[in-house]
Amino acid sequence: MRRPSIRADARVALVAPAGPLNGERDLERAKENVRSLGGVPVVGANVLARAGYLAGDDGARLADLNDALVDDAIDAVWCIRGGYGVMRILETIDYAALRRRPKPVIGYSDITALHAAIATRCDAVSFHGPTARAELSIFSRESLGRALTGGDPAGLAEGARRLAPGRARGRLVGGNLAILCALAGTPYAPDYRDAIVVMEDVNEAVYRIDRMLTQLRLTGALGSCAGIVFGQFTDIPGDAPEEALGARILEDVLGEVASAVGVPCIAGAPVGHVADQWTLPLGAQAELDADARTLRILE
Repeated sequence: MRRPSIRADARVALVAPAGPLNGERDLERAKENVRSLGGVPVVGANVLARAGYLAGDDGARLADLNDALVDDAIDAVWCIRGGYGVMRILETIDYAALRRRPKPVIGYSDITALHAAIATRCDAVSFHGPTARAELSIFSRESLGRALTGGDPAGLAEGARRLAPGRARGRLVGGNLAILCALAGTPYAPDYRDAIVVMEDVNEAVYRIDRMLTQLRLTGALGSCAGIVFGQFTDIPGDAPEEALGARILEDVLGEVASAVGVPCIAGAPVGHVADQWTLPLGAQAELDADARTLRILE
């Protein structure tokens, strides 16, 4: 699978295919992030639109994304934020344009749906990394820069825990756990066979994480994978008082999944809704060494 990269003076389209921006401040930060990486920001016509919890109606969000994919003068597409909305436009994205001229598509959270669709429709690599409006830490900026210039953006997952031993090689797939579950049973669900699956989430109670992981396991998705990298599960709501006696620890739930699937697995990798995060080329070949707690990109 071809891994696209960008040059220093790349023209980077800023689009909002999911949730709305908080205003000009988000947009200005996004433009500055592009410039800090040596690129030239090209702002979508509808990025400041709002329709409730969406960044404009489906047609407006789709138009900005498709315009960026079709335009040969655009070298990369950086989604400004996540939220929700990408699934609503999956059927009408111009995948043919991206197959004709592969270019990096960057984002995470709800953008997981776009990454999965690109993999299934274009057989192309896309980049699970910070959204353009993020306040990039040094760690995140360096990983993103390496990812977009053909380097290895991962490495040692400091602070991660080994849940199941061993070493595995495979394509990287995954992203936000809730979106992966929402895609299950659709034509846009990732191909988990022989893959290294990366999963993260935010604002989800432990029982909901348990339920979503059980769903993926019951679909057979996790049973066919080569390895698992659990990222960060942040801002977990506290259990209600009446549920306190039945509370469970997230580590126990993740450990049960690792044990049931029986593949190399780590938890706590720098992936997800955190300041320091890897940018991962989904679709690229990678090697997970659970004992060393490393993830290496092989392409």
